[in-house]
Amino acid sequence: MTRAKVWSARRRLRGWGGVTGMAVACAVTASLTLLPLAHGDGTFGGQNTGQGVTPAVAAEAEECTDPEASLEPSTADGPTIEKIRARGKLIAGVDQNSFRWGYRDPESDTLEGFDIDLVRAIAKDLLGDPEAVVFRAVPTNQRIAALEHDKVDVVVRTMTINCQRLAQVSFSTAYFQAGQQVLAPKESKITGYDGSLAGKRVCTAEGSTAFEALEKQSYGAIFEDEHEGTDRDRDRLTVPNQLDCLVRLQLGEVDAVVTDNALAAGQAAQDPAVELKGEPFTTEYYGVAAKLGADDLVARVNQVLVDYRRGGDDSLWMKSYGQWLAAGLPGIEAPPAPKYRSN
Repeated sequence: MTRAKVWSARRRLRGWGGVTGMAVACAVTASLTLLPLAHGDGTFGGQNTGQGVTPAVAAEAEECTDPEASLEPSTADGPTIEKIRARGKLIAGVDQNSFRWGYRDPESDTLEGFDIDLVRAIAKDLLGDPEAVVFRAVPTNQRIAALEHDKVDVVVRTMTINCQRLAQVSFSTAYFQAGQQVLAPKESKITGYDGSLAGKRVCTAEGSTAFEALEKQSYGAIFEDEHEGTDRDRDRLTVPNQLDCLVRLQLGEVDAVVTDNALAAGQAAQDPAVELKGEPFTTEYYGVAAKLGADDLVARVNQVLVDYRRGGDDSLWMKSYGQWLAAGLPGIEAPPAPKYRSN
């Protein structure tokens, strides 16, 4: 990078307040390991990050036809819930860098956001105390591995429910509806998820539905690193943590980002030089993820979500939405309706 480009990048970064300054400092750190925010070492070492899907898993995923349908809600206890109660803490995998969803307030040094509110509601139901939580920062590409290796009880981290993931983890009913969209500088000639991406460098998070979308239809965008998925992968275009894409965009290392519009709206609020381009081109639903087979916990979370949605405009869901998301994602009148399995 030339001296002029370095100065330009620094000028764009200068003046960021609170949340954004914190985010840049945390982005690289959080992308390297499962960083514990309280208690425990939380690292994986060389363990599999859960990105790959074996042929058996892929075949199982192909049989999935209604991924948003989850278990009927229940207040019954079970082995997973009993384990959490014996420990006295719910261990939740979250983000600490996504403004308005899960981020560490630099003034109070506390985690806040829409996802964090939901984690506290689950802890209150299971343990009678919304503060009985160990938060662990989980990079995008380690969400599944965190559950598979018992590093966390739940992942509440803007995680899209889909058939491939359902072969590896269990999901609650949907608690938010989002869609993939393009984030780019305001002065960019990129107009959305279309031919204007041809030849442009596009950043996504590893293991994300945005990367999967580009694999299916890239419009000529450059979105894969050389040596992608190997030890020689330099993580320039595909990154472990989604916020790293915003940093690369601000430094001029990429031309655009493809991510959930729910996350991108928060990033646009952090940096007035970028904006959402075009319209969302997918419909995706976020769910609370748990380890495959933890049916008692999933059913209990579904009951928590029933209560969380109850009350219309006065529901806990709408209050949390109003506090954290309404400014960037206005016009949402209700949470997505739950869907349950018929068998």
